Amino acid sequence: MATNLSNLKPAKGSKFTKKRVGRGPGSGSGKTASRGYKGAQSRSGYKSKRGFEGGQMPLHRRMPKRGFNNIFRIEYAVVNLDAIAERFDAGAVVSPETLRAVGLVSDRRMPIKVLARGEVSKAFTVQAHKFSGKAAEKITAAGGTTEVLGKPAA
Repeated sequence: MATNLSNLKPAKGSKFTKKRVGRGPGSGSGKTASRGYKGAQSRSGYKSKRGFEGGQMPLHRRMPKRGFNNIFRIEYAVVNLDAIAERFDAGAVVSPETLRAVGLVSDRRMPIKVLARGEVSKAFTVQAHKFSGKAAEKITAAGGTTEVLGKPAA
């Protein structure tokens, strides 16, 4: 049989009449309208709060408070000496701009810290916001210089 507009009907079980509550004792759900006696859920306009667990101490209050978040912490973009030695020639001035141009640092807002991983055999002038102690030693031992830039904003 071909389907057309004259013989369309909804899927079996998809259509049903809504139960009418509070319509007298003969309906089977009169008087309290299946809401039970008293209490917040028996009243109109009831809506439970997010996370409410029926008076039990809610999960977010049962969990212990943990940790500390320092709002004044300064995050640094770190660059290691081996990466600098790999990408720059002897006598080069390594500044935040040149590090970004070479692709060692991506975030423009982050201050730069130089760390001591790797060996340096070339002399550089390295400009950064911060140096680890070992990194500064290695750069000066190779004949280079370190320049600390202005204090970064928090």
